[in-house]
Amino acid sequence: MKKVNRPSQTKAATAEPRRFIWWPWAVGVLALLLVFQVYAPALNGGFVWDDLSLPFFAPDITPDIGRFVRDLRPLLMLSFWVDFRLAPDQTTAQTSGQPEVVRAFAEQFHSTNVILHTLVSTLVALIIFKLLEWAGVTVRLRAAIAVLSGAVFLLHPLQTESVAYVASRSEVLSVLFYYAAFTVFLYRRDESITLWRSLAILALFGAAIAVKEHTLTLPALLLLTDYFWGRGGLRKNRILYGLIAVAGAVGVVFVVRVLSSANTAGFRMRGMTPLDFFYTQCRVIWIYLRMFFLPFGQNIDPDVRVSHSLFEHGAIFGLIALIALVAAAWIYRKRFPLASFGILVFLLLIAPTASIVPIRDPLAEHRLYLPFLGLLLICAEFLRRLNFQRVILVGVAVLAVCSVLTYQRNRVWSSSLSLWQDSVNKAPDKYRPRFQLAYAEFKDGRCSDAVANYEAAARIGPVRDDLLIDWGEALGCANRWYDALKKYQDAARLSNTAHIHTEVAVAYANLRQFDFALDELGQAEKIDPGFWKTYALRGQIYEYRADHPDAAREYKHACALNPRDNTACQGAVRMSR
Repeated sequence: MKKVNRPSQTKAATAEPRRFIWWPWAVGVLALLLVFQVYAPALNGGFVWDDLSLPFFAPDITPDIGRFVRDLRPLLMLSFWVDFRLAPDQTTAQTSGQPEVVRAFAEQFHSTNVILHTLVSTLVALIIFKLLEWAGVTVRLRAAIAVLSGAVFLLHPLQTESVAYVASRSEVLSVLFYYAAFTVFLYRRDESITLWRSLAILALFGAAIAVKEHTLTLPALLLLTDYFWGRGGLRKNRILYGLIAVAGAVGVVFVVRVLSSANTAGFRMRGMTPLDFFYTQCRVIWIYLRMFFLPFGQNIDPDVRVSHSLFEHGAIFGLIALIALVAAAWIYRKRFPLASFGILVFLLLIAPTASIVPIRDPLAEHRLYLPFLGLLLICAEFLRRLNFQRVILVGVAVLAVCSVLTYQRNRVWSSSLSLWQDSVNKAPDKYRPRFQLAYAEFKDGRCSDAVANYEAAARIGPVRDDLLIDWGEALGCANRWYDALKKYQDAARLSNTAHIHTEVAVAYANLRQFDFALDELGQAEKIDPGFWKTYALRGQIYEYRADHPDAAREYKHACALNPRDNTACQGAVRMSR
């Protein structure tokens, strides 16, 4: 009897084209539009704090890619190089005094951060979708929870520092590669991972480390995932773990290299031992958790007291609570698998910056960017116990609150002045916020306010040469040149540099004591013949004295040393006519 194929087995059935699923693309476009609106205040702002020390602000910077990628974090600097080439007014933004020029230059860098952040949130949704599947959640419900989780990651106010702060692109870009590697690991067809998939994970892992070294935890995360969920393991995935072990060893060498050259982190950092940092982090981790669930009191530079023993500032209670949390995660791992896994993931991913490796600042919001995934998994555990409609209602309410809070936080990040005023309001007895606020006020032309805050900073912390120099500049801005001269001379007693002698000369020149000014410039030239401001100021003095040939010579020298000094370069042209 001739066999008849069923309709489902015919070529016509198997060749039926797939329907185009449009809604994920629509959600993605809406999410991108929304996040740009929420981050609009920071997008329209300029550069703040350490942004100004990035390589594209170097006086002699050129578009040469080699100047960027020779850094310890080559892929991060490569991304900055791309923005540097794409940004408008790239040749004038560094020295222009026009705010709109600087904003146009900065907007390129801020926009890239937002786009990268949106991509990371998409990966978060994919990761949580797969883990919800492993936890046995229905397709409709896990889609809703996964999208909500990605949206919370996208719009939570705690993400503001990582996204609005250009210098924190290291967090966003490294986590993009890190989560991409984890996504490739999760979405395998069976428990054993193929060679090509292993190589893809390895490449993404290497890219993550090349951006920031805290991503070295990826091998531990993959092992934890395999064994917690009973998927694969060392034996079935020996190719992957063999390759990644070699990469991890190279990564350890890279991390040691970074820490050995850093002055803000590492075991040789002064004033904080590994145990001091560990005791402090026993408290700080709970501050992170509170800020996730109750996001208030955010501060770019919080005043966190260091615990030098387990009994100082309640560190022992934080440690006991952490031990209890891990114990609960293990005991209830079968009843609450997502929450238990989330707790372990959170503690693992935050360990590089919250364990025993001392970092100058005990708490920073951007350090929560990578371990944020673990906290979302804890929330997903409780959301999966709701029905679809309630998840949607909870999601709309949470996202509305997050959007408002993040927008407000971005308004704080819209300028250095508002950022540091907010920090001073929340940590009035800390030296650095007061110092940075004074500098922001000086740059904004609020000279008297700047002087007052420099005085306040001097009462709080050590009076160093950098404080005295900036204080002198603020006094000069307020036309108090005798007071400014005194501050510069005090700075010269602490540090004998070309910069300080040039600032002393500035004060003398404004007091019309030009011979003293030229003597100071002579000393500055002996200390550092390559300091261009020495020649620029000398050119101004010669021009004031109508000595045009000598003025032209000095201006040309300054312009050759720093082609971005428009005043010196224009002076050279003017004096040569």
